[in-house]
Amino acid sequence: MKALYIRDGRAPIPESDVTSEIMSKIRAKNTRPELLLRKALWKAGVRGYRLHRKNVPGRPDVCFTKKKVAIFVNGCFWHSCPFCKPSLPRTHTSFWRSKFQRNKARDAEKIKLLRKAGWKTLVFWECQVQQNTDKLVLRVMKIICP
Repeated sequence: MKALYIRDGRAPIPESDVTSEIMSKIRAKNTRPELLLRKALWKAGVRGYRLHRKNVPGRPDVCFTKKKVAIFVNGCFWHSCPFCKPSLPRTHTSFWRSKFQRNKARDAEKIKLLRKAGWKTLVFWECQVQQNTDKLVLRVMKIICP
């Protein structure tokens, strides 16, 4: 039996049931790129990080609270990656354009708050994590183990 989704008005109703099903499976935490980075950090012996801390401004995906280092792993589509430049969906373009602008503004605000509080921030993109995880791990290690 097919599940009924309750619409809360934050997104337009997809024209296809397939699109609706795909969109309902997208998560904010523990995404594939995030898990890939964490697995690589662990394999490299980098320990002591915390995940999605509510008491840290912006709730970074990975943070080293004692070192004040916050890492965000951004999805290319949702945060408008400057490297792979994903295209806008063909339907409801004005909604998506507005959504992506709000996401980028929110991301910038999170980083601003963290830096103001004395934190170092790293933003890794989904495409970067998938292509060169080891290089990103080295960047993290340079900052937390000077």
